Amino acid sequence: MLILSLMEHSAGLLIGGEWRTAPSWSEVRSPWDSAVVGRVGRAGPEQVDAAVRAAEHGFDLVAGLPAAERARLLRRASALVAERRERFAAAIIAESGKPRRHAAAEVDRAVETLRLSSEEAGRLHGETVPLDAAPGSARRRGYFIRVPLGVVGAITPFNFPLNLVCHKVGPALAAGNSIVLKPASATPLTALLLGQVFIEAGLPPGALNIVTGPGPAVGLPLVRDIRVRLITFTGSAAVGETIRTESGLRRTALELGANCGAIVDETADLDAALERCLAGGFAYSGQVCIHTQRLYLHTAIADEFTRRFVERARALACGDPADPATEVGPMINRAAVEAALELVRSAVEAGAELLCGGTAENNLMHPTVLARVGPELPVVCEETFAPVVTVETFKDFDSGLAMFNRGSSAGTRDYGLACGVFTSDLNRAFRATERLAVGNVYVNDSATFRADLAPYGGVRDSGTGREGPRFAVEQMTDIRMVSFNLGD
Repeated sequence: MLILSLMEHSAGLLIGGEWRTAPSWSEVRSPWDSAVVGRVGRAGPEQVDAAVRAAEHGFDLVAGLPAAERARLLRRASALVAERRERFAAAIIAESGKPRRHAAAEVDRAVETLRLSSEEAGRLHGETVPLDAAPGSARRRGYFIRVPLGVVGAITPFNFPLNLVCHKVGPALAAGNSIVLKPASATPLTALLLGQVFIEAGLPPGALNIVTGPGPAVGLPLVRDIRVRLITFTGSAAVGETIRTESGLRRTALELGANCGAIVDETADLDAALERCLAGGFAYSGQVCIHTQRLYLHTAIADEFTRRFVERARALACGDPADPATEVGPMINRAAVEAALELVRSAVEAGAELLCGGTAENNLMHPTVLARVGPELPVVCEETFAPVVTVETFKDFDSGLAMFNRGSSAGTRDYGLACGVFTSDLNRAFRATERLAVGNVYVNDSATFRADLAPYGGVRDSGTGREGPRFAVEQMTDIRMVSFNLGD
């Protein structure tokens, strides 16, 4: 099926409010059965330049809109996505292999992200500054306002091809910026459908531009372009480093990799912890930056919890992502599967115990659980981005906290994104929030939780800056200080 039927007349690059052709085409294939699900333009530096030029013009238009009008446009886009829920879900399933239940949930979240962004458009404000509190400024009055940056460059990953795009596009437009978006090469169709939504919502030409193609040909020129005032990126730490190097003094917001996990103590509600960790470990085949990759279990409950966790993992329905019953679908491509299998093989060779899984059929990797691992094993300390969960045990709560922190930084990266903590002890919960070296601590939830309005992001190699419409808008605006000298 051709998901992108609306683009049959062109190669599907959105530049200056128009669909334009590109030098060549790329096929988009389903991770499930390799069927061609669409074709998109393969852009290059010339098209990136055209998109940035269009965005410069678009910035003048969108920045000149009253906040109420920007809010209205975003509300309209949110409503259109909601109306086309099934179409967006079908696109996500087709190009990413995400199971239907997760694809539908992503569409609902994107509707909410755009709605939240619309509200932030009306909350852009500064505050007064008491200049008369400074010696020599008794007759001065001051305030600051927030102003848009200009052109924002956005590079998004394959795993959330709609909601993570909305987390960049929505706040950028709410703040009065224009944007050039490069979606992941594996999953560009959903972003292009969103582009059509914004056209129909009445967005000014050039306010949103979408260029599709490989990173070296599209992403790198976008990052290097001095007309782009901020680069917002979600993806690997390695690519994040490149962006930081290539972007120079310009602003960056980077949401990068991680090896997140959860700690379950002996006071926890085991039934609740089991359900949340199971979802966190295997939702979308673990291809989530807040994937609950590592479990740390108190010795008093470890045997029971592990037995039940493995039983449930084995029973998860694996298969066609379009089937409503499917809980675990394919990974994005065979290379990702092979990389994950190698991590499992090397762990077993090093002495880890394979409790279930460790096998794959085509792009579908079965839920995998490993025990008797240590913090130095790559399957623990590196980002697996796969349906693989490791289990370690601890004897006292503070040791569990220390084990989590040690596993975060024992590999080639010093990660710090998220940790879930399951406990009924309030003192332990507060201690965890103070000692865990991460950007997000979730008490009685797995690491794989995110509310789209919350400040979301990591520390150290897991990124800089925060997403969530309110917090993204702050990064996508500049403070302009204004001072009035009232004279003597």
